[in-house]
Amino acid sequence: MTRERDPFRIPRAGWEAAPLAGLASIDLNQNGGAFTGREFFSESTVGGVVCFAAYQALLTALRTEALRKRGELDRATQVRLVLSTSLESAKTGVAVGAVLSVVLLVFPWLTLPLSVLGVVGSAKASLDLFHAFWDGLDDEQKLAVTVAAHEAGVNLSAFFRNDGEGLGRSALG
Repeated sequence: MTRERDPFRIPRAGWEAAPLAGLASIDLNQNGGAFTGREFFSESTVGGVVCFAAYQALLTALRTEALRKRGELDRATQVRLVLSTSLESAKTGVAVGAVLSVVLLVFPWLTLPLSVLGVVGSAKASLDLFHAFWDGLDDEQKLAVTVAAHEAGVNLSAFFRNDGEGLGRSALG
């Protein structure tokens, strides 16, 4: 699995967020759960929107932070980018949440396979967020994080297998 290295390209929330968006449900009327099909549909759709929008906001904010630190982007532009990409992603969240809520209403037994896919998607999303975070660090910060991870017994080189980035054992002494 490769990752996009272009600092000017904002990553988009994709298939990795779909299973969680389909399972996410926000109790809108605070009654402790969905008791009707209409209520389940609306709460699941809102959950999908929030899931996609929040994930996209994190991806965009982390990716653009490096640009902001280098002076290629000001804070106002960064905030506008976060808002615009989150709104675009929320549209996808509406579609995914609505479709998957109908599917789960008709076939409730699909909750288990969707949960398993949600774990896989969450792992990919976490890796994407880590890469966006890592790209926002300068060289000194990367060295400090790598040294701290090494002292804690965590090997970060596994996260950069295809990138050739990160510090190997020789850099840590």
